[in-house]
Formats: sequence, structure tokens, C-alpha cells
Amino acid sequence: MTVPKAPAACLIGWPAAHSRSPLIHHYWLRTLGIEGGYVIEAVPPEDLRDFVLRLSLRGFVGANVTIPHKEGVLALSTPDARAKAVGAANTLWFADGELRSTNTDVEGFIGNLDASAPGWDAAEEALVLGAGGSARAVVFGLLERGIKRIHLANRTIVRAETLAGQFGPNVHPVTWDGIDDVLPRAKLLVNTTSLGMHGQPSLDVDVGRLPPAAVVADLVYVPLVTPLLAAANARGLKTADGLGMLLHQAVRGFELWFGRRPEVTPELRALVEADLTKT
Repeated sequence: MTVPKAPAACLIGWPAAHSRSPLIHHYWLRTLGIEGGYVIEAVPPEDLRDFVLRLSLRGFVGANVTIPHKEGVLALSTPDARAKAVGAANTLWFADGELRSTNTDVEGFIGNLDASAPGWDAAEEALVLGAGGSARAVVFGLLERGIKRIHLANRTIVRAETLAGQFGPNVHPVTWDGIDDVLPRAKLLVNTTSLGMHGQPSLDVDVGRLPPAAVVADLVYVPLVTPLLAAANARGLKTADGLGMLLHQAVRGFELWFGRRPEVTPELRALVEADLTKT
């Protein structure tokens, strides 16, 4: 009698050893009592096509995808609307024998906001800092949730203009010098840049100019409390941190691979926080 192997997923990246995804998924496998596995696969760019096309033969039911492969896997899979709109995928899974892809950064960002700052979507105007891949996911999620006006600020205004043009009339490019003019109207401020990350320059934004009921979100999670979030907390504003987004974006992938929808619990957050602090 052949004993079926337990389902396993992996993380595809180059490099990938720094990822906390194994810690997250092993926690859920353990707490939900599921026989399964999750491993890191360091795949150089020249080997990506062969690795992805043989994903099932390698024994995997799906995968997370990280830098620098998020764009490359689109052509090797069938992307959904989110992956197409964002221009990148971070999750692969099989459905009806077909390899499909999505971008769970969208729901990770939105799910974290819902958990950290309920009612945030009453904001009519939002200010998003940055125009990279993370900003694309954030803008897509905000538009999907019904935010009427999104100001997009980037140091290189051409990138902000290009991104705004792809998402339509509700997204308005802003020069970096124009941020101060927008802050008093922004009920939601989102940092998608690396500014404020450990080892990077600080983010010079005056949260004192935000409305009293504004919400501040930062996608950076090293450090856990960025200078931007510390300033927002000092002013009594609601905040959503990057670690929360990291945890929430992992939920759907786990459900697609292992058939159970996990929860982001305080215990899981404490586990990952301790690992980040140790590192």
C-alpha cells in the first residue's frame, strides 16, 4: 500500500533565508493539527522557469514567491485579477490541474487595517508614499475598498504619474515636496517605501499635520515600531504596522494549500516578534 505524502508548500526566492514564512506556516500546521510542511527554496533567476514548471513533480502543492521572482512567475502561471493589476504574484497554487497565481499583499494590507483600525475605510482621501510593487498592492486594495481619492507621492514623480495612469482618475500623483499640502486632508497615511527601515534613512513626514482621526500604516516591520508609527502613537492616532500585514498576507496561501483557513492570533504575533527582536 502506498502511503500518500503530506502536502508541502515552499517559499521561492533569491536569497530567501531571511524569511519568517516558515515560522508562520509551521505554527498554523501545528496548531491546526495538519500533517504538512513548508520549506525555503533558494532559486536563482536562471532556474526559476524550470523550478516553477516542475513544482508539482517536486512534491509541492503551492508556493510563496518573494524577491526577485514576483514578476517572473506571472508568465509561468495563470494570474488572477489582483496579480494582473498589481503586476506581481506572491502565491502559487494548483486548481483543476492548473498552476494559478495571486497577490495576497492586497488582502494582507486590508486585513491588517481592519484588525488594527476598524472603521478606517470611512476615509475619503488617502495618501500613499512610494510607487513600487507594494504601493501597487496598496492602491489596488484601497480602490477595491471604495476610497474615493488616493494621493500618490514619490520622490521620482514620473513613477507616481505612471502608476496613477494605470489605476485611473481616483489616483492623483503628488511631488514629494507636495506631501505637506495633502496631509491635512488625508484620513489615511500609508508608507510603502523603505524609509524608516533599519539601516535606511528616516522618513521625514510631519504627522502633526494629519487630521485628528487619521490612521497611519507603515509596511516596514524592522523595526517593529518605526519612527513614523512612534510619532503617530504619540499623537494618539490609530496605527497598523508592517508585521500585521506580513501575518495577514499569509492566511490565504495557507488556506489554498492545506484546506483550512488559519487565524492571526496574539500568540503567533508574539512568536514572530520574538524572532525579529532576536535577529
